Amino acid sequence: MSKADFGDRTEQPRIVHISGDFPDPFDQAKTPVIRSLVDLTSGIFDHYVISINRKSPNAQQWLGSVFPRSTHSSLVISETNFEHGTALEYTAPGKGLFHIRYLEKLGSAIAERCRAQARLPDLLIGHKLTIEGVAAARAASILGVPYGLSIQGDTDTKIMGARPDLSAAFSRVFHGSKMVFPFAPWALDAVEQKLGQHREEPRILPCPTDLDAALAPKVTGAGLVSAFHLKNYRRKNLTGMADAMRLMRTAGEAVPLRIIGGGSDGFLDDCRRLTADLPDITFVGKLERGAVRSELNSASAFLLPSLRESFGLVFIEALFAGTPVIYPAGAGIDGYFKDQPFAVAVDARDPHDIAAAVRSVLKNETQIKASLAQWQKSEHARQFQRPAIARSFELGLNSAI
Repeated sequence: MSKADFGDRTEQPRIVHISGDFPDPFDQAKTPVIRSLVDLTSGIFDHYVISINRKSPNAQQWLGSVFPRSTHSSLVISETNFEHGTALEYTAPGKGLFHIRYLEKLGSAIAERCRAQARLPDLLIGHKLTIEGVAAARAASILGVPYGLSIQGDTDTKIMGARPDLSAAFSRVFHGSKMVFPFAPWALDAVEQKLGQHREEPRILPCPTDLDAALAPKVTGAGLVSAFHLKNYRRKNLTGMADAMRLMRTAGEAVPLRIIGGGSDGFLDDCRRLTADLPDITFVGKLERGAVRSELNSASAFLLPSLRESFGLVFIEALFAGTPVIYPAGAGIDGYFKDQPFAVAVDARDPHDIAAAVRSVLKNETQIKASLAQWQKSEHARQFQRPAIARSFELGLNSAI
């Protein structure tokens, strides 16, 4: 990185983001959530992104990590500048081997790059507690600057559950941060149950979407719609949805389910095999954003009882498209909608519970969509729109600085 890479807007606080989920030259297909947050506040802060990409080490790199010439010089194997900052490829083993050691080495490498600049960051942000957060905490300690965290419930709770031996390390990272941005209430609850309550007031931060303008609900009786990339059919629980549809079909209550989402021929074949006995389930394929919104608006309800889900932008997109949602309890948007008839939590591992929720929503479509229409005009709904998200992120960053 050159000294010009951070930009010359020195009057703005400089925020360095460390993220493994930022579209970059190594992987353009990453989720756009962090990029959206950066772009929404680009006129307020001098943002710089260090986008990280892990690669498993080869034999020579393994040897270098056992007998290193320095603590971190051999860790980064490739880097390139791009519009939002610098993209790094670094070597680290998978399956959580030497998890903290390698991430702290990565943090040292990031601090080295930040020190080469004319001006240090005012704040570092690690965009996951259990991965980027470890590197951010290390870099911040070296640089003598504060750091914040986002919490992405799917990955963070999965890693904390798999590595209870690292709880002390994760606790130090969590409690050493100046601000925490959980993407959903359930994620904060899960982390604080394991690590204790944070001394600062965390700022719950919904993920922003471009489909946040309200479409009036329409009572259509048209059945269900779902949406996911077909490569994720296991995690998105196509099996659970199919089992629920079988229960309804056996009871004489067959209901159509249209599934939106692209994927290879192989993944499409896998999905069709799982649902071969269910002619009511059809695969629509990939659609443009406007067409997705139209499909959502024309459905009776949106169904996605994922087995793992940090937030699930599509749930919010469905609500703004005028469509009630059925979502997984303890994941996704859980905690945002208490006792709201248009957002129904289900046990994702219980097809009977999924089927019961579908029956209820279809039976009460008129009343539920009337309630949804009122919610779309409410202050509660505005927290999921981009201006409110940008303002919340701005306040949280300034508080941390």
